[in-house]
Amino acid sequence: MAQIKINSTVPLTKKKETLAPLFGNENYIWMAIGGVIIALGMFLLSGGKNQDPKVFDYNVVYSTTRITVAPILIILGLVVEIFAIFKKSKPVVEA
Repeated sequence: MAQIKINSTVPLTKKKETLAPLFGNENYIWMAIGGVIIALGMFLLSGGKNQDPKVFDYNVVYSTTRITVAPILIILGLVVEIFAIFKKSKPVVEA
């Protein structure tokens, strides 16, 4: 018969291990800031409307706000979101 060796260095009781949260409060604040920037960009992208629906107003449809500023804000918001995800949270010190 084969002998079974018992490893005596392994404790019989397991210690309770707690995992640190994936994101800290600062990460969530940055995520909220990014979400607000994206929402602002979407709002500006929606733009205004023509006074007369039968007339096409080039300046309202293709305004600088809709074509340039809004997409820049949306991309900036996405960059802030990526930063918030990859930012290392500070370790929690338990007393």
